Amino acid sequence: MKNLVLLGGGYGNMRILQRLLPNQLPDDWTITLIDRVPYHCLKTEYYALAAGTISDQHVRVAFPEHPRLKVRYGEVTEINLEEKLVYLANEEPIPYDDLVIGLGCEDKYHNVPGADTYTYSIQTIEEARKTYQTLNNLPANSIVSIVGGGLSGVELASELHDSRPDLQVKLFDRGKIILSSFPERLSVYVQNWFETHGVEIINHANITKVEKGKLYNNDEPIASDVVVWTAGIQPNAVVRAMDVDKDQHGRVILTKHHYIPSFESVFVVGDCASLPSAPSAQLAEGQAEQIVKVLLKKWNNEELPKDLPNIKLKGVLGSLGKKHGFGLLGETAITGRVPRLIKSGVLWMYRHHNG
Repeated sequence: MKNLVLLGGGYGNMRILQRLLPNQLPDDWTITLIDRVPYHCLKTEYYALAAGTISDQHVRVAFPEHPRLKVRYGEVTEINLEEKLVYLANEEPIPYDDLVIGLGCEDKYHNVPGADTYTYSIQTIEEARKTYQTLNNLPANSIVSIVGGGLSGVELASELHDSRPDLQVKLFDRGKIILSSFPERLSVYVQNWFETHGVEIINHANITKVEKGKLYNNDEPIASDVVVWTAGIQPNAVVRAMDVDKDQHGRVILTKHHYIPSFESVFVVGDCASLPSAPSAQLAEGQAEQIVKVLLKKWNNEELPKDLPNIKLKGVLGSLGKKHGFGLLGETAITGRVPRLIKSGVLWMYRHHNG
């Protein structure tokens, strides 16, 4: 039997499992899924877990079951492309015939002294749990600083305001207005929402150092009981250590068929892949659809398609607490209750369909 190994149970590899099982996996192939935790995690909802507005169980979806699917739990420490082996901590190496690397991302601290030591994270479920415990054990009137005014920072700040209105929440953003990469209408709406709800936005921020109990914005110290870092991501350390070509963000450069040049049996999906669009769950799922098509062609000894279509993204949805939100559907910006309802519906459908 040949073995397809999937590293990471994130959005991309879950979509691959969904497409191959139960009927499209050839009879002479098995699948080994390797992850640190025994369930798929809804990473897009970690902000709410950290804020304490949803339960831990809400962000977990069981892995599928199938006679030819084996799930292994452990920490991937190395990928040997030449010998086609995956190494796990304190385990025997696992051989593969085809491999899909979907190990996700980690925080990127931009060489800010103390950021990796004195800040909290929402990049993994373990880190989101730790952040939740810390935030929700704070006494009233504590100061929480969130560094990074992208989608994760905005959603965490708004959800934390809903969960703990007694806290002083500060959101540090490098731009002149929040969500500056979005259309101005959305940015203005979100900025105004924070201002009317008592969340302090510090624009033109430049965090130069973090220490226990304080952070430095443009070298000026600001007291803070907790600092949460949402100011950038980078590929998993195992991928960063691989001796393959990468782009300026450290993501692996791939062929048009999503495999590593010179290693046609090794695919990369999601946050670790160099793609035209910014990393997202939606992009990982679209890429996974194409990887499945390539794998099936390859396994059937058929010629690979000359070109693959551009992955179409439907848009972006963000929440501002439980009642308001914002979104970009195609070129159309939407704000208010409607995008929040749409996001809740999308999440319900995903859990229902994948669970």
